[in-house]
Amino acid sequence: MQALRTVALLFLLSAVPWAALAQTSSAPAAATPLKLLVLGDSLSAEYGLARGTGWVALLQKRLLSEKSSATVVNASISGDTTSGGRSRLPGLLKQHQPQIVIIELGGNDALRGLPMNMTEENMMAMTQAAQKAGARVLLLGMQVPPNYGNAYRTAFEAMYVKVAKATQSPLVPFFLKGVADIDNALQFFQSDRIHPNESAHPIMLANVWQELRKLLK
Repeated sequence: MQALRTVALLFLLSAVPWAALAQTSSAPAAATPLKLLVLGDSLSAEYGLARGTGWVALLQKRLLSEKSSATVVNASISGDTTSGGRSRLPGLLKQHQPQIVIIELGGNDALRGLPMNMTEENMMAMTQAAQKAGARVLLLGMQVPPNYGNAYRTAFEAMYVKVAKATQSPLVPFFLKGVADIDNALQFFQSDRIHPNESAHPIMLANVWQELRKLLK
């Protein structure tokens, strides 16, 4: 009888770790916090603004107010072109491993008179590289001033649409809608008349948020 009790006790003791292991393995794994990468130029790099007042910083605050654990990495550089963004993106994807990439580039290409087919190729390559890395991409479209001529202006705007359709990526048609396309637009720009001032950035964020919130779901 004593031998049977000893065997039974040993059996129960040996079963405890396995039972605990079974309970642990059945518990759901903690979700990985969402990470967003913003690849842009001076419009996203807080050029001429106090730190924390640009639309990217406002986006992080918006996410916190929405009870989201998502974090935003701002990899924007003033003066950057699509060529610069394309060369930097692989390293950024490897380092940060974002689930969402927001691409805000192209304006400086137009200002420098770079070939539009090159800009389109770079935009396509960046979008596809991010998608290949497992990220969803949001494109922020830009427009050029009327003095560039209607033909160039139309083609430049259509370039973003073309890339968005080819890669099945959401697009904000005009990042500066409500800022640069209104009658009294100067109220939203710094003295250089190129870079939006602090009061413009909440509007810019609102333009981005309309499309970004769909990706966040």
